[in-house]
Amino acid sequence: MQLASRFASRSPMLRADHPLSDEQIQRVAPSIFAEAPHESRSERYSYIPTAAVLAELRGEGFQPFMVCQTRVRDEGKREHTKHMIRLRHASQIAGSEANEIILLNSHDGTSSYQMLAGMFRFVCSNGLVCGDTVADVRVPHKGDVAGHVIEGAYEVLHGFERAQESRDAMQAITLDSGEAEVFARAALALKYDDPDKPAPITESQVLASRRFDDRRPDLWSVFNRTQENLTQGGLMGRSANGRRQRTRPVQGIDQSVRLNRALWLLADGMRQLKA
Repeated sequence: MQLASRFASRSPMLRADHPLSDEQIQRVAPSIFAEAPHESRSERYSYIPTAAVLAELRGEGFQPFMVCQTRVRDEGKREHTKHMIRLRHASQIAGSEANEIILLNSHDGTSSYQMLAGMFRFVCSNGLVCGDTVADVRVPHKGDVAGHVIEGAYEVLHGFERAQESRDAMQAITLDSGEAEVFARAALALKYDDPDKPAPITESQVLASRRFDDRRPDLWSVFNRTQENLTQGGLMGRSANGRRQRTRPVQGIDQSVRLNRALWLLADGMRQLKA
C-alpha cells in the first residue's frame, strides 16, 4: 500500500493493490462521506453522497483502489471539497494494465459527477487517463443522480474496448527518433504552455526511460515514457533565468486529469496519422 501526497502539497492520496475499505478511504478523503451538502448549496441541489454511489458501484462489481481529495484553504469546505476515486471492475483486473473508472465529484458545487476511462500500469504505478475518444460522462446534481452514475459507469466500462484497440494499435506503430522528438516537443507544450517561458527540460529528458522494458520505439512506449516523466517530475532542468531546478509532480486533481487526457489525445492523434 502507498500513501503519498502526489496531487498537491499536504493533500493525501491513497492507492493500494487491493480494494480499499471505507475506514481507509475516510481517513484520506473525508469529503466522500459528507453527511450533507455544503451550506452554500440551494434546495435545487440534488444531494447524493459519493459514499452512497460507491456502495452502489460496489454492488455492481466495481471496487475502489485509489482515493484522494483536493487541498482547500477554507477548512469549512474540507468535508465537502472535490474528490476522486479510481475503481476497477472484477472483469477488468488482468494483465500488465488494469482498466479503471475515474469518478470525480464534490459536495460544495465545484464539480458534477464526472466519470472518465483510465488505465493503471502495474509496472510503474502510473495512472493513465484516456481522452474524449473513450468515455467522458457527466451527471449534474439533479434527478436520479445515483442511477445515472451507475449507467455512466457501464458506459465507461464499455468504452474500454475502444481504449484497448487504440493501445494495441499504438504498440504496433514504430516511431523513428525524429517522430519521437516531435511527440515529446508537443507534450512539453501541453504542460509548459507559457510562450514567454521555455520549458525547463528537453525532449530527450522527456523521452528517457525509467526502466529497461520501456525503451522500445513503439508509440505506446513513447507515450508512457512521456506521460510518466511529465506527471511524476523529478527531472533536473533549468528555469528561464538559468537556475538549476528539479521538475515537480503534477499538482491538483484537475491538472492531473487535464494533462493526462491531453497526452492521451496527442498519442491517439499520432496513431491516426501513422495508420
